Amino acid sequence: RRQRPRPAPAALPRAPRAVARAMPLTVEELSAAPYGQAHLFEGATPEAAAALVAQLNEIDGRLAGGGLKGYLERARGLMRDAQQSKNPFAGLTPIVPQGQRLCGDSGPGTETYAEFERLGMAQLHKCAFCLVAGGLGERLGYPGIKIGIPAEVTTGGTFFEIYARFILAFQAYGRKSSGDSSLVLPLAIMTSGDTHDKTVELLEANNYFGLDRGQVTLMKQGLVPALADVDARIAAKDGKVELKPHGHGDVHALLHQNGLPKKWADEGREWLLLFQDTNPLPFRSLCAILGVSAKNDFVMNSVAVPRLPKEAIGGICTLQGGEGDPLTINVEYNQLEPLLKMTPTGGDVADDTGFSPFPGNINVLVFKLSGMARCLETTGGVIPEFVNPKWADDAKTKFKSPTRLENMMQEFPRLCKVGDKVGFSQLDRDMCFTCVKNNLADAVKKNPPDCALSAEADIYACNARLLQLAGQDVEIEAPGDVEFLGIRAKVGARIVLQPSFGISLEEMKERVKGKVRISNKSVLVLDGAVAIDGLDLDGALEVRGSGALQDKVVRNVGAGLGG
Repeated sequence: RRQRPRPAPAALPRAPRAVARAMPLTVEELSAAPYGQAHLFEGATPEAAAALVAQLNEIDGRLAGGGLKGYLERARGLMRDAQQSKNPFAGLTPIVPQGQRLCGDSGPGTETYAEFERLGMAQLHKCAFCLVAGGLGERLGYPGIKIGIPAEVTTGGTFFEIYARFILAFQAYGRKSSGDSSLVLPLAIMTSGDTHDKTVELLEANNYFGLDRGQVTLMKQGLVPALADVDARIAAKDGKVELKPHGHGDVHALLHQNGLPKKWADEGREWLLLFQDTNPLPFRSLCAILGVSAKNDFVMNSVAVPRLPKEAIGGICTLQGGEGDPLTINVEYNQLEPLLKMTPTGGDVADDTGFSPFPGNINVLVFKLSGMARCLETTGGVIPEFVNPKWADDAKTKFKSPTRLENMMQEFPRLCKVGDKVGFSQLDRDMCFTCVKNNLADAVKKNPPDCALSAEADIYACNARLLQLAGQDVEIEAPGDVEFLGIRAKVGARIVLQPSFGISLEEMKERVKGKVRISNKSVLVLDGAVAIDGLDLDGALEVRGSGALQDKVVRNVGAGLGG
């Protein structure tokens, strides 16, 4: 996915988490160094000044990493670096990082993949989950939040319902494997000011989709002050501080401020999956991904896809050289090419697989909780930030409009220490990545469209591939072309494999036997511990509960994609 270029990050403070100060900040303190915000109060009435002070104290109390003072000091340092056009990667050389490619001769269906799945299945009872859910669906033409969008029309299940079903299925497996019938796998959800109340409404209206209310923690992300100039003077309008989004890297600060990584680690949990709002595909591969983390003792494991040279997604690299230790981290595509031009390859080129040797980042991350808690403690949860001002003059002294500090979740490795292992798990795209980020008008112009139709097609395609891999004699007719309002997708058999049918390919192998044939007009929904031992399907079939289908033949009119 396309991401904003990243200028040099700020030096990280050794700061505690944000806490309420004993005495609120005053006009006098805010006007003097180190705050330097006297301009906000010039000509202001006592009432207006008091309102600004109250707002700034609220901001000071929730900002991680030293409150408002820390934010302004980091901003000034970043502004100086931006004025000098400092390159954060100057003098560093990218090499292929340590990781595991779960594709090709080590992909799904191979013994290597099966071994990683088995390793990961043994880790499921020690997992926690975190959903980054700050997005509205209105920009996409959906009147609600993105996690409330139906992921597929066959069952009408929303993205969040799919996530809840997977967590509950993992939990059920973990209870059985650990012998702990009271086991609960916790979920944290990062919301925004736009989505928080609607997220609560969605959960309440659906009884938390089967999750226990106590296992869900909502973390509301705040906004940060907009900055008017290189001296980090705060912008104000109509008597209020202007606020802007800080970035999805705030998920780390919120987890830390809520004390969750340490709490979960102290409870004996080992792993945290951080996932996105409209991408359910990695859940079925999670066991293999966990296996990679466990085998390699990764503090952070980035789920990645094969990346084409110069493709507009970041590449995961190990950067070496300079004065510091080697750093394994995502490097944006527009920064990767210049670095690679200085190497013997001469640029971002393909290896013998036809892809770049640097895996493509999709911002699905697995953390080792003990290491995560330790790293976040050092900075109070602050992830390295960047600033991206739009300059109004060649001397770089003025902005066209106020800017702010930003951060990204994948910058976590900058907090790691010597000995902390960071790596990747690369899967084929159809096993781990889809998204809904474009409205209909934009999707027509994109390839892939990354819209509701393409995401639904991706879900069916992933399930079809899994079903084929699970059995020894499974044939599913190839999908055909579907067009909706100018958007094209490959849609064939609409196969929905609920998490209760199998949390992993290894588990599904136990439930698919015999000769299976499915036409591309068919609809198949499997929900529960259902065993299939022979199936000839040309139509619609929904099976729930437990038991076995023995040499079942189904012929009916099926159901159209619209209903």
